[in-house]
Amino acid sequence: MTQSVAGGTARNVAGGDAARDGGDTIQIGIAVDVPEPWGGQLTRRRISAGDPQAVPAHVTLLGPTEIPVRALPAVEEHLARVAATHLPFTLHLRGTGTFRPVTQVVFVAVAAGISECELLAAAINSAPELRREARFPYHPHVTVAQDVPPEVLDKAYEDLADFSALFEVDAFTLFSHSGATRWQPRRDFRLGGPR
Repeated sequence: MTQSVAGGTARNVAGGDAARDGGDTIQIGIAVDVPEPWGGQLTRRRISAGDPQAVPAHVTLLGPTEIPVRALPAVEEHLARVAATHLPFTLHLRGTGTFRPVTQVVFVAVAAGISECELLAAAINSAPELRREARFPYHPHVTVAQDVPPEVLDKAYEDLADFSALFEVDAFTLFSHSGATRWQPRRDFRLGGPR
């Protein structure tokens, strides 16, 4: 979805795809970026697996959600309030897991920071505009292969079994796309409020 925000500068992409395209709705998602050098490593691994959905490595807090464009200001205000009430935390990614046979996904597991991700995801999802029926319970992870042949899933699972990354999370990012473009970062929200 984007490059690292851990310790980076804030982004604010004014307007947004749907607003420029004149659409009534926009697709948004919210995630924690995996910083370099690990983010690039996991992204390249997902691309090399031939994953058609490959996007930069991230932990999803809110999956793709369609909202009215007019709701964006209220959503951004809600996200700012959520960020202000949650402190930065340490995220430890370690080893691999899979959702097979339910879905054809291999992921890098979150070993520490699980409860912080769960609390953020629940707070984000509490806005009326963002409430949606989830197909599965929330489980923070970093997808590294999805909907590719079983042997490719197996290889990703084995190749990253010893993977480990430890970093501070001090922000999450709001992404959007109109269907005409790939996911684009709209704005970072710093945890613990403005500094």
